[in-house]
Amino acid sequence: MLAEEGHDVVAATMKLWGGAGDSGCCSVGDVDDARRVATRLSIDHHVFNFAEDFERKVVAPYAEAHARGLTPNPCVECNRHLKFRRFLDRAVRLGFDAVATGHHARVLKDDDGRPRLLRGRDTAKDQSYVLSMLTVRELTRVLLPVGELTKSQVRARAAALGLPTAAKPDSQEVCFIAAGPGQGPRERFLAQRIELHPGRVVDGASGSVLGTVAALELVTVGQRRGLGASACGPRYALAVDAGSATVTVGSAHDLLTDGVELTGRTWVASPLPKGASVLAQLSAHGRPLPAELTGTGLRYLDGPQRRVAPGQTVALYVDDEVVGSGIAA
Repeated sequence: MLAEEGHDVVAATMKLWGGAGDSGCCSVGDVDDARRVATRLSIDHHVFNFAEDFERKVVAPYAEAHARGLTPNPCVECNRHLKFRRFLDRAVRLGFDAVATGHHARVLKDDDGRPRLLRGRDTAKDQSYVLSMLTVRELTRVLLPVGELTKSQVRARAAALGLPTAAKPDSQEVCFIAAGPGQGPRERFLAQRIELHPGRVVDGASGSVLGTVAALELVTVGQRRGLGASACGPRYALAVDAGSATVTVGSAHDLLTDGVELTGRTWVASPLPKGASVLAQLSAHGRPLPAELTGTGLRYLDGPQRRVAPGQTVALYVDDEVVGSGIAA
């Protein structure tokens, strides 16, 4: 699309992972797929090896967060540290004006030239959530050309151009974790990097010990299955305390909370003041919730909601525009 508009376009792929991976940017065949597409479009293709940065900024923190009882979002951190920092900085140093990606989101310019980040037109495939940590600094040099198209339109254009990836499935899982026989992929991956510890399952109301879990580091707040407390009726993980090796559980009602505390808040442009109304999106495809900014987080305006797993990204919107983000504490 950009080449058709007259831009001088060069293709580049980040090589991020040297280990096993099944899908997305870390799969073994992904670089080859990109090269084949570039060949078909008659444009140059380069590969930037950022494996060390990926290990240091994404993979190691992912494992360390689980060790602390958190549930991190590695795709967001990859965008924060690799795609829109390391990669973008490399492009600028090489003399390029902008980096274009295939995210389903939109960058629009105000009359004064300030870029704004908005949801993609295809609401079912909108990816603005995983870009919510971007600021004006990055967005000034970012193009998102497919943001005005639906996914089916993108695939139709790719098929018409004869691109070998036109029917390639979407990536769904953490790209650097490979499936395989035996224990679950996430458990197997983490067991190679951190020590997994058994933990007590404790009722939040009575303090009674209801059972145990084999690996505390694999438990996510909001989780229901695998908590060893089914004899007491449906129980959900309310909190994970790695220090005391304890998972606190409770009912679905106990899982509700009036708001969420946020750390590491970022703003696309200027910070919004305390009391400002926003829409909070708690997961990549979650329903946006009306909320009010507090001094340290959010208060939900439509009553209590299911709590967010600590470590997850919370994206903040005003209408369809991303205004900032934070990490659930």
